[in-house]
Amino acid sequence: MDQRKGSGSDANGGLAEATASRLRFEDPDEEMEENPAAAGAEEEGGEGGGEEVIGSDKTSADYYFDSYSHFGIHEEMLKDVVRTKSYQNVITQNSFLFKDKIVLDVGAGTGILSLFCAKAGAKHVYAIECSQMADMAKEIVKANGYSDVITVIKGKVEEIELPVPKVDVIISEWMGYFLLFENMLNTVLYARDKWLADGGVVLPDKASLHLTAIEDAEYKEDKIEFWNNVYGFDMRCIKKQAMMEPLVDTVDANQIVTNCQLLKTMDISKMTPGDASFTVPFKLVAERNDYIHALVAYFNVSFTKCHKIMGFSTGPRSKATHWKQTVLYLEDVLTICEGETLTGSMTVTPNKKNPRDIDIKLNYALNGHRCQVSRTQHYKMR
Repeated sequence: MDQRKGSGSDANGGLAEATASRLRFEDPDEEMEENPAAAGAEEEGGEGGGEEVIGSDKTSADYYFDSYSHFGIHEEMLKDVVRTKSYQNVITQNSFLFKDKIVLDVGAGTGILSLFCAKAGAKHVYAIECSQMADMAKEIVKANGYSDVITVIKGKVEEIELPVPKVDVIISEWMGYFLLFENMLNTVLYARDKWLADGGVVLPDKASLHLTAIEDAEYKEDKIEFWNNVYGFDMRCIKKQAMMEPLVDTVDANQIVTNCQLLKTMDISKMTPGDASFTVPFKLVAERNDYIHALVAYFNVSFTKCHKIMGFSTGPRSKATHWKQTVLYLEDVLTICEGETLTGSMTVTPNKKNPRDIDIKLNYALNGHRCQVSRTQHYKMR
């Protein structure tokens, strides 16, 4: 998996336009609330002075295996206003879902969702975090006066035991790039099957994957065609690899050439782990005469148990998030006329060696006035 130059990188680990009007997709405030309790104590001077910083002894080798231990990725996610404020609004505007309830926060990170739940009146929140960030989360909970309401448990969901037999609510921000890359969906489903009480709620409860097509000649030239001639040398063997690696980036809405199509909807309250593997057809209709260089995938998330359905989109026509969009470059440049259709199918499966990685098979065909092509391409999100 690659990212455009200048787009920044992180280790995160991600509804049809026609129906969007029915949903309350939040446009969260850009301002983030300040916490007066966050004012830090004065730093002690002198060599070796001051309190030990949690996780300060970790090296880059540790982060390779435990990327969520580093505060940087959490900073990026917390500053993703669409993500964080959407969760906050869901919790604070629907306190009836949390008031006097037992809540399980899966993949708690800094504990921000647990804090929102506690503030909304939860009876108790169990925050499970596998990385070293769990130690920091305990400090954060204590610093904000919620130690009697929030219990941070360090460990894997599949390996720990809760001090209660059942919970009323499971909340998690489990999504990865392309919705499913390096995601925690299977962990959420495990927790649901083991601990969620009858009539309990999973938040969010719906997620959907979408597809569109874009013109992207300039960047494809820089990213892919570059390898044809590198200072006079043929490096096309690398081009083949570059084509197989989806690109994570923010796509300009003006690049969109076709309609946006819903590929797959997942009901987190009912689905099984096997439902994350699927083959789905698509039919993209050109909205103007243009060229297609890539397909673009993005996802939407919905909280349908709220008083009014709430959610957010990671699509190119919505406010940007840290998930951006996933760009799949095509080997062919498709010359498409308004009204013509690009048809095909997409197969998505977890990689056999590492289920957090994603293998994508794309079949596509265009039988147009100026272009006829049929091809199969394979992509690997690693």
